[in-house]
Amino acid sequence: MQIMNYDCDIAIVGGGLNGPALALALSGAGFSVTLIDALPVETRADPAFDGRAYAVALTSQNLLRALGIWSAVEDHAQPILDIVVSDGRAGQGGSPLHVHFDHREIEEGPFGALVEDRHLRSALIAAVAANEQITMRAPERVVAQHVDNTGATLTLESGESLRTRLIVGCDGRASGTAERGGIGRMAWGYDQTSLVCAIEHEKPHDGVAHQMFFPEGPLAILPLQGNRSSIVWTEETTRANAVQAMSDVGYLAALRPRFGDFLGDIRLAGQRYTYPLGLSLARSWTADRIVLAGDAAHGIHPLAGQGLNLGLRDIAALAEVLTDAKRRGEDFARASVLERYVRWRRFDTAGLAIATDGINRLFSNDNPILRGLRDLGLGAVNAVPRARRGFMREAAGLTGDLPRLLSGRAL
Repeated sequence: MQIMNYDCDIAIVGGGLNGPALALALSGAGFSVTLIDALPVETRADPAFDGRAYAVALTSQNLLRALGIWSAVEDHAQPILDIVVSDGRAGQGGSPLHVHFDHREIEEGPFGALVEDRHLRSALIAAVAANEQITMRAPERVVAQHVDNTGATLTLESGESLRTRLIVGCDGRASGTAERGGIGRMAWGYDQTSLVCAIEHEKPHDGVAHQMFFPEGPLAILPLQGNRSSIVWTEETTRANAVQAMSDVGYLAALRPRFGDFLGDIRLAGQRYTYPLGLSLARSWTADRIVLAGDAAHGIHPLAGQGLNLGLRDIAALAEVLTDAKRRGEDFARASVLERYVRWRRFDTAGLAIATDGINRLFSNDNPILRGLRDLGLGAVNAVPRARRGFMREAAGLTGDLPRLLSGRAL
């Protein structure tokens, strides 16, 4: 006998950033949503500055604005006015051949903005808590899931069961949702680890983001409000672990030859983190009444700063597909409906994954022939306004078939 009673229309597993954003988008379209997070709400909402931040593209800002989130973080956001991309060696500075992307060359304005993790998380948590269509279960874990012809049943660590029409996995690269659904992954490591921190510096950054390529890996300097910047510093894993084990004084001494002195004296602010790097792609984005989004579907190299934006593009597309199917009276959890979302998103995701993988391999070496070719390539892009504008529009998320939320329109 089939069970036809449901606790919610959609259960979202994962309470980081993508999960709450999707819950808000779907609730606004009339879905009842349960959001399941393994971490306590208090941990997610910690207001202390820890240095983590995200580059939020212009179209991602549109989505957050449509969800009523952007107004809560806008005063804390630092616009990215320019981006400078260069190639170099530690202690020697960058190549004179570089690319300078100026936001005034595109009509829409700044490419995006840097938003600290603490501000974005707290805004999402507050919006979820105020939404009557969303039930928050935290801290809670899913330990089993079963799918049948009419829906899915999740068994929680507390012993409770939850009946839903559709399961959405927003639970990261090690997605339990995908594993329980029999979805495998294609993955490889780069033998690189990112050292992530925030710094205070003597001189103003003027809203300029820097992407510097070194043979060991890229260094991103991303402007925060005030004389502060977020650092994503990639090294070979053995070297990165050694640097992370250093004192703050030793850490800064290792960073300074790469960072240079263009922002004056620097000092650490907040905590220090490390993240092993690799490429991770789910072999399928769907299974019976299961669909993946964000890092659960794809994890790419962070050099383009597009991880969060890629996830929010998934959220916008998935919310639109499910909403339109519901309005047409379709079973929105049916495989043919979920496949519309996959077709919409897979090409964009695969293209960016291939691009970031290729760029990292091209620049993370000291081959003199490759160095000469890539420096000439940077110089050529910088010399052609049309090429610069194309890259800028891509960075702002303005290319391709945009879902309504990314254009700032309601579902």
